[in-house]
Amino acid sequence: MTKVMKIVALGSLLAASSLYAVSTAACAGCHGQHFEKKAMGVSKVVKDMSKEEIIAALKGYKNGTYGGAMKGIMTPQVANLSDEDIAKMAESIKGGTGVVTDKATEHAAAAAVAAAKVIDINAKACDPERIKKEDLGNKKEVDETTLGLRKTSLFQEDDVAPPKIKDDRPAPGASQRFERAYVNAPPMIPHSVEGLLPITKENNQCLGCHMPDVAPSMGATPIPPSHFTDYRPTTVYKDGKLIKEGKVVGPDGEIGNTSDIKLAKKKKLKHLNPARYNCSQCHAPQANVETAVANTFKPDGLTGDLKSKSNLADMIDEGVK
Repeated sequence: MTKVMKIVALGSLLAASSLYAVSTAACAGCHGQHFEKKAMGVSKVVKDMSKEEIIAALKGYKNGTYGGAMKGIMTPQVANLSDEDIAKMAESIKGGTGVVTDKATEHAAAAAVAAAKVIDINAKACDPERIKKEDLGNKKEVDETTLGLRKTSLFQEDDVAPPKIKDDRPAPGASQRFERAYVNAPPMIPHSVEGLLPITKENNQCLGCHMPDVAPSMGATPIPPSHFTDYRPTTVYKDGKLIKEGKVVGPDGEIGNTSDIKLAKKKKLKHLNPARYNCSQCHAPQANVETAVANTFKPDGLTGDLKSKSNLADMIDEGVK
């Protein structure tokens, strides 16, 4: 169990031990509890495949001879599986058992991921020596090559080029979380988004792992309560009049305009607020590159759980009491 804890803490969700390796619990987010979904909207429906086809696909992903858009996501997931592991997974899928779960292992995996160190992606940018070196305000003379982001002469552009981006983030389920930039900042995406974007009204693969009921077992950050709350004023159009929070809006109405509504009645939802559906509107993937400039920003109160969790709903409630 100690071995399981350590390896999963490093992000290897399918290879922690032979017991966990043959568990298909980590597959449910993309493929569905009974492998009835098209992962990322593009894969085959696994439940419709034969046992032999499943084995061939998993082995193909492992040796790099199988798969198109899914290869980048699947290869790391099966890299440490033995032929015996693959055969057992295929047998469990076709045996009608759906997701194979070992509760002790699943809980250990979730606990290990939760306890894993959160990565501070701004650490190098906040290095005091770098800040001192890039602080132009304390210099008597400023060389032209220190101006701007390109760090080169303003009179020669032959070698000017943007930095090469290394988009080599781990696959979903195999990455460590990034520390938030400030309290309740939308967390950045630490894993590869190949096959996940764009999000459409028919397909949002983020929900497969990040919905609160499945996130713990997937080692994912759960969608917070604020995303299941509607803070907008109730709006209807009736008899040619715009009505918000039960009051007519307009020059002759009870309120002049929407900004006159001091506080709308929040509504808790049983489903994800549609206004929060487009995840990539706030949450962005990160390229594996050095920051262009030093960073002197220091967030207040970013300690403990707030480095990786949200308390936005509590903050909003506190502000209106």
